Amino acid sequence: MVISIEQAAHIYPSARQLAWQKLEFYSFIHFSMNTFTDREWGMGDESPALFNPEQLDAEQWVDACQAAGMKGLILTCKHHDGFCLWPSQYTDHSVENSPWRNGQGDLVKEVSEACRKAGLKFGIYLSPWDRHEPTYGDSEAYNDYFVHQLEELLTGYGELFSVWFDGACGEGKQGKKQVYDWDRYYAVIRRLQPQAVISICGPDVRWCGNEAGHTRSSEWSVVPASMQDNEKIQANSQTEDNGEFATLVRSDQDDLGSRHMIAETEHLIWYPAEVNTSIRPGWFYHSAEDDQVKTSTELMELYERIVGGNACFLLNIPPDRRGLIHEQDVYELQQLGEKIKNYYQYNLAEHALIQASDSDPEHPAPLAIDLAEETYWCTPYGTEQAEIELDLGTIQTFHRIVLMEHIESGQRIEFFTISYQDRHQKWIECYHGSIVGYKHICRFSDISAQHIRISIVESRYCPTLQSIEVY
Repeated sequence: MVISIEQAAHIYPSARQLAWQKLEFYSFIHFSMNTFTDREWGMGDESPALFNPEQLDAEQWVDACQAAGMKGLILTCKHHDGFCLWPSQYTDHSVENSPWRNGQGDLVKEVSEACRKAGLKFGIYLSPWDRHEPTYGDSEAYNDYFVHQLEELLTGYGELFSVWFDGACGEGKQGKKQVYDWDRYYAVIRRLQPQAVISICGPDVRWCGNEAGHTRSSEWSVVPASMQDNEKIQANSQTEDNGEFATLVRSDQDDLGSRHMIAETEHLIWYPAEVNTSIRPGWFYHSAEDDQVKTSTELMELYERIVGGNACFLLNIPPDRRGLIHEQDVYELQQLGEKIKNYYQYNLAEHALIQASDSDPEHPAPLAIDLAEETYWCTPYGTEQAEIELDLGTIQTFHRIVLMEHIESGQRIEFFTISYQDRHQKWIECYHGSIVGYKHICRFSDISAQHIRISIVESRYCPTLQSIEVY
């Protein structure tokens, strides 16, 4: 049976998905054996003796993240080379056999504790592909091995906000194809870390489809359920040659959730997007890239387009061989944090007068500017179009308007416009957008006006706005 638009309007995020979306911006830390071999993908035969970051300071990593305005950190606990950043009892290929901390170190512990001390959420990346482990390719035996390591990470480091899987899947040493038991992995995570989202090759968060920070003009969180099934199918077909980039073939189309796309769909799910990219060309640190760090201006463009495009922003920051975030990266992250603060410091809508062409009696227009997450404006049930007008009190100059739907009620707005009233009392359109979702940052050149109009032209059954902010 084909799903109706009314049903599509009532697809909601889970509590874990909602908590994840509210983080908005967090870091990826790629740091491991590749840092010391100057590679992106290791072979698995590297000696643990190479790993010795003598100045490692996890609190410095956390400080750099917080300076940029990030709210979480995901650590690559094991990459494809199989080297473990914690003393796993299931392999000797770990920090336990390295000179770092005289073999007594546990990097996962140090980073998780630094995060909790600073109030940052902590997550883990664990590569399913392991080029060191002899059982890789013997599917049943390796799946047991992988689950054992997964359980170590899920039980030894406090609450996790994300468990991040890519789908890299190479051939085992015996020439056999490894088949990952995704359902078993997911069940273990749900049992041991029920609040954590399972990301990318998982049921909670999907990849945007590229590693360059590109975004869709319309990023729907409500998509056909078949997209989720394809994540596991395609991941198990990836090889050393295509690896992490193979996901492009299934996620690069621009339209994932419009009425046209869901017209023949029988089952829709809430499956929001994450956009990941690195502050440098590579994912691991390479000294040759010290002059290729993204500037704060470039990072600000990414931040506004990603977070303001109904997605979460995962920015990779690779520590160097000292075990520190490089000074150039730290500088640009600090500048980014200052830019975000300066742009979004004074909300001109906070004390505005507001009225709507139509409102549900329990959700009047003023609830869209009261700064409370649990309240929102919406139209009466079945009313799909509406206009909201803001009176800022005096002529003000602004260049950003931030809209947020009440996504706990679903994602509904399909097209909207923004206009301002000029000194001749003529309405001038300055922006239009196709979706809102969790957050839409509307960007334009400076406008000086007192009156602003938001026109919701198309929506699914009845639109909502949890927040309207003007900067």
